[in-house]
Amino acid sequence: MSGLPDAFGLDRLRAAVLRAWRDSPTRLTEDTNAERDLRAGGYRDRLLVELAQNAADAAALAGQPGHLRVTVTGGELRVANTGAPLDEAGVAALASLRASAKPAGTVGRFGVGFAAVLAVTSEPRIVSRTGGVVFSEQRTKDEAGAADVPVLRLPWEPGDDEPPVPDGFDTEVRLPLAVPAGDVLDTIAAEVPDLLLALPWLARVDVEGRTWSRAADSGTGVVTLTMPEGTARWSTHVDDGVVWALPVDDGGTPLPLTEDVLHTPTPTDERLSLPARLFAPVPVEPSRRRVLTGEAARPVLAAAARAYPGLARSLASDDRRVLVPSARFPLSEVDSELRDLVAAELSEQDWIPAVAGGDLAGNAARVLPVDAPELVRLLADVVPGLATACGHGPARLLETVGARAIGVADVVEALTGIDREPVWWHGLYDTLLAALDARQLDAAELGALPVPLADGRTVPGPRGALLPESAPEESGLLELAGLDVVGLHLVHPDAAHPLLERLGAHRAGPAELLKAPALREAVERSVEDAVSGVDVRPLVDAVLRLARDSDASGLSALALPARSGWRRADELVLPGAPVLDVFDPEAVGEDGALDVLDDAFAESHDPAVLTALGVLDSFALIVDDEPADADHELPDETAWWEAAAPARVYAVRDLDLIADDAWPAAIRLLAQRPETWRALIEPGGHTSWWLARFALLDGRAPADWRMPAARDLAGLFDPVPDVGLSPEQLTAVGVRTALPDAATVDTDDAAELCDRLADPEREVPLGLTLRVHRLLAEHQRAATGHVDPPDSVRALDGTVADAGDVVVLDGPWLLGALPSARFVACEGTAPDRGPGGSAMPGSAAGGAATGGTATAAALAEAFDLPLAGAVVDAEVSSDGEFAPWTELPAVAEVAELLGVALPDGGVVVHERLTVAGADVGGADVDVPWWCSVDPYGDDRHEAGQGGVGPAGVDAGGVDVGGVLHASDTSDGLARAFAWAGGLWARRWEIAALLDEPDPRTLLG
Repeated sequence: MSGLPDAFGLDRLRAAVLRAWRDSPTRLTEDTNAERDLRAGGYRDRLLVELAQNAADAAALAGQPGHLRVTVTGGELRVANTGAPLDEAGVAALASLRASAKPAGTVGRFGVGFAAVLAVTSEPRIVSRTGGVVFSEQRTKDEAGAADVPVLRLPWEPGDDEPPVPDGFDTEVRLPLAVPAGDVLDTIAAEVPDLLLALPWLARVDVEGRTWSRAADSGTGVVTLTMPEGTARWSTHVDDGVVWALPVDDGGTPLPLTEDVLHTPTPTDERLSLPARLFAPVPVEPSRRRVLTGEAARPVLAAAARAYPGLARSLASDDRRVLVPSARFPLSEVDSELRDLVAAELSEQDWIPAVAGGDLAGNAARVLPVDAPELVRLLADVVPGLATACGHGPARLLETVGARAIGVADVVEALTGIDREPVWWHGLYDTLLAALDARQLDAAELGALPVPLADGRTVPGPRGALLPESAPEESGLLELAGLDVVGLHLVHPDAAHPLLERLGAHRAGPAELLKAPALREAVERSVEDAVSGVDVRPLVDAVLRLARDSDASGLSALALPARSGWRRADELVLPGAPVLDVFDPEAVGEDGALDVLDDAFAESHDPAVLTALGVLDSFALIVDDEPADADHELPDETAWWEAAAPARVYAVRDLDLIADDAWPAAIRLLAQRPETWRALIEPGGHTSWWLARFALLDGRAPADWRMPAARDLAGLFDPVPDVGLSPEQLTAVGVRTALPDAATVDTDDAAELCDRLADPEREVPLGLTLRVHRLLAEHQRAATGHVDPPDSVRALDGTVADAGDVVVLDGPWLLGALPSARFVACEGTAPDRGPGGSAMPGSAAGGAATGGTATAAALAEAFDLPLAGAVVDAEVSSDGEFAPWTELPAVAEVAELLGVALPDGGVVVHERLTVAGADVGGADVDVPWWCSVDPYGDDRHEAGQGGVGPAGVDAGGVDVGGVLHASDTSDGLARAFAWAGGLWARRWEIAALLDEPDPRTLLG
């Protein structure tokens, strides 16, 4: 080979080595042993690796991608490369065994690693454009005079016949093979792909006509390896002397590894579980299979971990998570240490794509555990540190490198207080609803979700908010939006969304808006606000607008302008309303209970809407189907409530405001409208009850008059004069048509009847007196009220007597003892006894004319009068003969004709029956019949007299209940027999039959 003889100072290098061997006899042995260790240990099976590293270093020094070619020529393995040629420092490194000439930034530039060639040859040569060097085991043995020498210590110049470097290359290593060429080439071919990945400056490798090439995309870091068997793509990252490589498909999608080994750059036996391949100059044991653990390897592993996030950053945002180490047991000690270091770096370095832009360190990242990318996008400037990754899987994965999952409640809290357009919120609700439907979150977590309102506010939580159903300009929403109504949460129409309804908001048309509690509260205080100077016009306009299309009931408190200021709607009357003609002028105006609606305001609004709000165009109604108490502000309602105990209230309001002289006109107004007429005729209703007592017809209450046709009330009540009302109207307002039923009589009615009976100017028929007394007694028995005892009463003869001079008749036989003017009596009823039974004289069943002792006692209690039977001091003064009823043929014949059984016992028959006593002036008084028993059980006869009362006698004939006496006349016997047999109502019939016991008497 021609060129520069001894261009690299080879003579000097040999002389130095030989001198060292001569000066130190052990040095030769040490060098020999050292080379043997390299050849058999650390550099075994690293032939191509070392040559490729040298080629890569040469390319790096030259600044051009390197090309490596491997051929076999004449039994020699020739490895040619491009790049910086061989230099003196490189030769010195080759011959030193312990030194390397590699500069900073190179992998290995002709150092101890060249010893790998000794695995295939003992006569290596290197030829370069700058010269060459030859090593020879035999020549070294000859020179050193030893049988065991190192091959790579004595360099010689190539011979003149050494072929030059092949065209296109700068250096070629020539190795006469001592092993089969095929095995070497197969080993080399298998190692090429890894070396192209590990050595960025090596771009192409040819092996006996087969080509491997590397193409790197500087923008993405993806390396494409074109190989004889196909193409492989790897995303790579080189930093601090290490290379990370991740397989990707043709579209750049990562294909993470599930298991691999550490490469240095050739494979070791150290198993790794990371998803990417690591090429790192980690110190290894002489076997090159295991890493030297401890302090020697830790700096390189730490450097590799620091470089790992760089590989992640080279990937597309959505692909980076594949590099997070999976949760599994480490595959080796190195794997365990490296995984921990990588996780720590992923936690500290920025690599997780942030939705706001840029990258985040793992410990600074926040991950939404909901698979909703659009939601994440919307939250970009709301949640600091929010990652683009979302969903439960990514959240759990990134938590292993320090990220924190941010719950929906945290998101809601972050949303609170932010200012966004309503359409932004609508988009947010879209994403949340989709997540809710996908069961990725719980609706309970969204309870405080902010909601933008139509008035510009944003409130926490949809519950109770109102969602407008129509456009703002159509629904009154524009007016409502301008109101400052606390608690009225009207959702902005641009933000209205089905999600809000799911979370408790309500669809709201005009009806729902008018029922909103907050709006109703504003209505309730509107008069107070208006009086205090608050502008309530917007509220009024909004309510009136909504009331056009909905029910405005319950909004009668709305402030409206009156002629004299602001008043409640239900305290106002429409101008010109007919009802104004019947109200007392003092009741309408600034100081009155009512006022007239402002004329201009009334003209500008629909009267139907105004009256729906409560403004009066006629009488107003109070309707309550389930009343609980007398709290409807009706006049004298408490008294009516106590009297009627109503099941519902359906009544006319403001009756107490009617002028005294306007009642006929007012009643006609009430009759004109079906609603008020129905209230007027409501059974037991307040309207009729109150009108009957407090309305005025010709100066007197309707209840003070009777209908002209009610002649059975003549004397007690006067006929109503003609006041221009129909009979139906008069009846409806309480003009009397008959005596009231006892169940409907109240205390005032009872007192009124007592007063009228006690009026000596009235000529009350005797039958009507008896009927009224019966009514008063039943009222007293019903205990519905208490009547103050009258000072004067109507006696049985029709006169008015002082109450201290009369008694209440409780036994009909007593009528014969005293004048009628001494008795007060009730209309009678039949005795209460069964067929063939008997009743105690004076008991509740006896004495039909008195209505029974119980009724008489009730009347006595009502009038505070004594019962006649208790005070009349008179006894039978004549003699008579006892006769059982069965021994009185005439009586038996009458009983047969009547079809009744004879009673037990009998009667004492007198030729002339008389009674005498203090109450009859001591003289004998003739009576038709008598019962000598106290109605209360105080017998007025001697035991053993032989008489038999209605209670019967014992077996010995002893009186145990009283004694009946009768004059021997048909009238006397008829009365006694009727009383004893419970036939009191038929006493006149019995008397006639006793006189003429013939069927014709009964039938005719």
